Amino acid sequence: MDGDGQSPTASQTTFSVEPSTALAYLDPHYWDQRFAHEEHYEWFKDYSHFRHLIQQHVKPISSVLEVGCGNSQLCEELFKDGITDITCVDLSAVAVEKMQKRVLSKGYKEIKVLEADMLDLPFSKECFDVVIEKGTMDVLVVDSGDPWNPNPATVSKAMAMLRGVHRVLKSDGIFISITFGQPHFRRPLFNASEFTWSVDWNTFGDGFHYFFYVLRKGRRSSESNGLTEKVEMAPVSLFHDELEKEDYIFRTNLGEVED
Repeated sequence: MDGDGQSPTASQTTFSVEPSTALAYLDPHYWDQRFAHEEHYEWFKDYSHFRHLIQQHVKPISSVLEVGCGNSQLCEELFKDGITDITCVDLSAVAVEKMQKRVLSKGYKEIKVLEADMLDLPFSKECFDVVIEKGTMDVLVVDSGDPWNPNPATVSKAMAMLRGVHRVLKSDGIFISITFGQPHFRRPLFNASEFTWSVDWNTFGDGFHYFFYVLRKGRRSSESNGLTEKVEMAPVSLFHDELEKEDYIFRTNLGEVED
C-alpha cells in the first residue's frame, strides 16, 4: 500500500526479470511482464562473440527465420551484415509489438516480426534457408528433470520444435542452435532418426563456453547414423564471474556441470 492507502499501480511496482525459480520461464505471463519492462537482453553473449561463426554459414541471400526472438538484437545485427530477408517470431505479443516498433524506428522495414508458437510454426514446407534459435530451446527444456533421462513431456515439446524447424527448412537448409546445452544432452534430440540433418558444433565465449550447433538438412550420413563429430569441442570451463552475467536459468546446478 502507498501513503494514501492505495495499492501501487503496475507502473509503480518493480518487476524483477530474475524469477525465484527456473520453472517461471515456462509461464507466458512471466515473459509478457519481462518484455514490458525490459528493452533488451542477450542470452549467451552478443552477436560480436559468434559473428565469425554466423558468417561461415549464413549468406546475404539467405532467407532466415529467428525462433523466439524476444528482445534480442540478433536480427538487427544480421541485417547490418547484409542479411535482409529475416523473419522473427515469438510467442509473446508484448515482445512482438515492441520488436516491430524497434526495427521500424531504425529503418529496417524488411524485417518481419510475427507472433507465433515455435511448437506450431505457421509456415509452409521448405521456405527458409536458415533457422536460428538462441537460448529458446534451453527455456523449452528447463523442466527436463534428470538431463540423462529427461521427462517424456519435455522431450515431446523439444521434438515438436525440431520437427517444425526441419519442416520449414529447405532441402539443403541449415538450423543453427546457440545454447548452453552440451552435446551429450543435445545429440539424442538432434539425432532422432526422423531427421535428415548432420550435426556439428563449435564453441565460443571467454572463460565459459557456449555451444554453436550447425545442423545441415539432407547431409546425414547413413554410415554414421548422424553421430559424427567433425568439430573438436573445447573443454568447458565455468568462470563464475562470466556465468553470473547470465540469467537465472543458466546459473543453476553448477555442481552437476562441474563434476
